[in-house]
Amino acid sequence: MEILEAFMFYKSTKLGLKINDPGAAPYGNFINYYSFNPPENRLSLIPATLLQDLGYRDGGDEPTLILDVGCNSGDLSVAVYKHLVQEPGESTVHLLGFDLDETLVERAEQTNPLHSNISFIQLDITKETNQLQDFLSQHSCSHFHLCLCLAVTMWVHLNHGDSGLLQLLSRLAAISSHLLLEAQPWKCYRSAARRLRKLGRSDFDHFKTLKIRGDVADHATEHLERHCGMELMRSFGSTAWDRKLLLFRRR
Repeated sequence: MEILEAFMFYKSTKLGLKINDPGAAPYGNFINYYSFNPPENRLSLIPATLLQDLGYRDGGDEPTLILDVGCNSGDLSVAVYKHLVQEPGESTVHLLGFDLDETLVERAEQTNPLHSNISFIQLDITKETNQLQDFLSQHSCSHFHLCLCLAVTMWVHLNHGDSGLLQLLSRLAAISSHLLLEAQPWKCYRSAARRLRKLGRSDFDHFKTLKIRGDVADHATEHLERHCGMELMRSFGSTAWDRKLLLFRRR
């Protein structure tokens, strides 16, 4: 799996760097991410009845809102929507995806087949959440009913430290009724840092000073349950990349 990740890292891009720069995705904004980790890797674990199982009814007076954190080029956002919504063209389910990479967001918008129900914006959640609040207000909702945070935590952690990771989790918990979390395990951190060193580049700013290590998913669960008013509802098992898929709900 590390060989596959290294090749994906080689073929990716970073803001302001050339596409073929081998260290070009320190924020996880891989330009061809879904060719190596296709949506099916997660969808095979997520029941198609998830929204109904959580008590959300499509077609009612109230909309159901889904948030996709770090949506990349939008492939998974669209696939999840089609997986969970039986009649996309007549649905009251709306999905908002965001990513910090403007180029990836533009591609997501260009290939979006459901503009009336799926939208994408450029956003750095470590800096502001106003656009998310605006989206909620537009739909007269106080919370997203389901938030997807899949393979994003490591990049925030490496670039913004322990406090950045915990702030991300707190912010998502504050605006979500349910949170579906896939946190990268510590071995992925070591692989990402090792790739940078092999290129003769500096480590991630916070890598050596991180105190949250080991089972990052357990640390995330502890923070969400102790400090964010959420509880672990269910584990859907692990993905093909050996990452736990955990569902939390607001208490």
